[in-house]
Amino acid sequence: MKGQATPYLMFNGNAKEALEYYQEIFEGEILDVQTYAQAGYETQDWANDRLIHGKFKKNELLLMVSDDSPDQSVTFGNNISLVLEFESEEEITKTYNDLKQKGTVFMELQDTFWGAKYAKVKDQFGIIWDLNYEMK
Repeated sequence: MKGQATPYLMFNGNAKEALEYYQEIFEGEILDVQTYAQAGYETQDWANDRLIHGKFKKNELLLMVSDDSPDQSVTFGNNISLVLEFESEEEITKTYNDLKQKGTVFMELQDTFWGAKYAKVKDQFGIIWDLNYEMK
């Protein structure tokens, strides 16, 4: 694996507002902001106002954020997960298969529009893991 786990914060339509708040409080920078519409959901009436992805960075601190979609609501307590970056397809596949044995799969391991293999799994202890391998 590469680096530390990155906190991934989920919001109910106010991820952009949260990013701006963190920028003001922590004096960092907002990076890689993308709406659902920009990611291919342009026919959905909610897609222009919600973020599918955004990053906040201050020195070594990195936060990732996203808004929920109508089919996946967010409640306090399940609105944070940990992102793990992998160095190989074999490594992410093994970790995904191990976690799903006693866990709950939110998103199957798959190729994504951002050029990575990705999966989202809640483990047997209730921790949500975003698994990401950037294919080069």
